[in-house]
Amino acid sequence: MDKTVQQILLLLTVSSMFLTACNSRNNEENTSSEESLTIHQNSKEGVTADESNNGDSQDSTLNHEGSDEMEDIRIKLTFNNEEVIVNMDDNPTSKDFLSLLPLTLTFEDYAGTEKISYPSNELSSKEAPSGIDPTVGDFTYYAPWGNLAIYYKDFGYSNGLIKLGEIESGIENLENLNGDFAVIIEKMD
Repeated sequence: MDKTVQQILLLLTVSSMFLTACNSRNNEENTSSEESLTIHQNSKEGVTADESNNGDSQDSTLNHEGSDEMEDIRIKLTFNNEEVIVNMDDNPTSKDFLSLLPLTLTFEDYAGTEKISYPSNELSSKEAPSGIDPTVGDFTYYAPWGNLAIYYKDFGYSNGLIKLGEIESGIENLENLNGDFAVIIEKMD
């Protein structure tokens, strides 16, 4: 065989082995990434890593006894002999707000859409979405300004707006209030 042909064959063989090794490594990385993604997604859904790999798992829910999850936490807003009941969401900002209660705050109307107030402490925005599209009855915190906002009319998407909860009853008591008004906010039993 000609020396040039031998060199070409050697080059092709080495290149082929290199490409095979790279392809094998990419497949291993993809498989590893897919497994990690599946385990991460399952952990969000309450499935442990062992359960996600075991097709025989009967119950994929985790026991939440002793956890600090909020379940049916409600607050009462009292003003002008009226009440508004809010069912709180389970998120770090809501928990931070609840730690401040009881509170008495002065609310005012803003843009004919919401009633706002400025608590003395800023609330955590840890794990908060970048913003929300509020609807009637949303009890929120606007992180950029540090104010609470209770929506009695729909509004568009707002960056920095975090939902704390949703009004369960009494929204009609807010709509027609004019001027500033004092509100007592407390947890319900």
